[in-house]
Amino acid sequence: MALADILRTLLHHQVDFVVVGGMAAVLQGAPVHTFDIDIVYSRAEENVARLLAALQDLDAVFRTDPRRLVPNESHLRSTGHKLLSTRHGVLDVLGTIEEDTSYEDLLQDALWLEVAGAPVRVLSLERLIQIKEKLTRPKDRAMLLVLQATLEEKRRSP
Repeated sequence: MALADILRTLLHHQVDFVVVGGMAAVLQGAPVHTFDIDIVYSRAEENVARLLAALQDLDAVFRTDPRRLVPNESHLRSTGHKLLSTRHGVLDVLGTIEEDTSYEDLLQDALWLEVAGAPVRVLSLERLIQIKEKLTRPKDRAMLLVLQATLEEKRRSP
C-alpha cells in the first residue's frame, strides 16, 4: 500500500504526528474510501526539522501549485494546511485543525494503532465525530453518519 509507505517514512524520521480525517476513520474500521493521509504534526523546532527531512525523502511538492514548490521550514512552522503530493500519494500536512486545535491538543484523543507493522497515533472515532459535527459541507455530514454508525458497531462488538 503506497499510503503505508508515507507513514513508514514519517515514522523512520521519528516525526511526531496524529493521523486524522478519512484515513483515521478507515484505520478504525469505517467503511469509507480515502485517497490521502491527513496528519496534524507537532510544530516544535526539532519535529519540524524531522518532518522536513521526511518530506524531502518523499519528494513532496505542493499539489496546488504548478511550479512544483517544495515545502520549507517556514511553511511547516505555520498553522495552515499544506496540501502535498509525494511519490507515494497525497499527504495533507496540517499545523492545526478546527479552531486552532494543535497536535498537543489532540494527543489526549489519539490512540495507538498498528499500521503496516508499526505503531501510529490515530485520532479516535469519538473525536472525529465531534469535529465532523461542527462542519456543514455535505460530504462532512455524510461522513458523520458513517462515523457514528461505525462507533455504534464497535461499542456493540466485544
